Amino acid sequence: MSMQNEKIQRLQEMTDESKRIVFFGGAGVSTESGIKDFRSQDGLYNQKYPYPPETILSRTFYDKEPEWFYRFYREKMICPDAKPNPAHLKLAELEEKGKLSAVITQNIDGLHTAAGSRNVLELHGSVHRNYCQKCRKLYDAEWIMSFDNIPECSCGGRVKPDVVLYEEPLDNSVVDRAVKAISQADMMIIGGTSLAVYPAAGLIRYFHGKHLVLINRDATPMDDKADLCIREPIGQVLSQIKV
Repeated sequence: MSMQNEKIQRLQEMTDESKRIVFFGGAGVSTESGIKDFRSQDGLYNQKYPYPPETILSRTFYDKEPEWFYRFYREKMICPDAKPNPAHLKLAELEEKGKLSAVITQNIDGLHTAAGSRNVLELHGSVHRNYCQKCRKLYDAEWIMSFDNIPECSCGGRVKPDVVLYEEPLDNSVVDRAVKAISQADMMIIGGTSLAVYPAAGLIRYFHGKHLVLINRDATPMDDKADLCIREPIGQVLSQIKV
């Protein structure tokens, strides 16, 4: 049996004996759906704009340069044609069968929900929710895409995506639910994340369960603490697990 097959078999065994699995994921979960991640060779950080993505996606920039913000946001952050991939679908299946208790994601694309997962904790919000900063009326991503300039509510207020920008704090209630799910989990699968974005990456310190699994293309700071590390595309790995 090859080393890779041995790892898949070990992952299967861990999954079989676990009852409260929590999945913690990042951009790498959605790259198989055609959504660019931030740090790869062809990711958003390596594309040419007059300002770096970290600047454009900051609260200061959103407030001062909304035209540029929305141009970038519509072109790069909303991916209306993206569909759930085998990783999203397998996680939804694990939840449906009562094995997985929560999906905690740093992604804002809504693909976990589209795949059928119900308990999805979106640490950085979602492009599918947008609200008027004046009257709080909600709008969807399609409505945002219909504008060529700054989206404006019928009341005259500016409509802001419900995503956590740089310089903004995470939502306390979402963080509290994530901490609770992680602390009660008997198995945690971390996938598609470099574990470089804080405070989100810091949440994994609340895991005290039996099995910690890392599925990521590149090495992470947590590799030496994991019971199992698999360096393969996450959809390819999870699709081999039988529930």
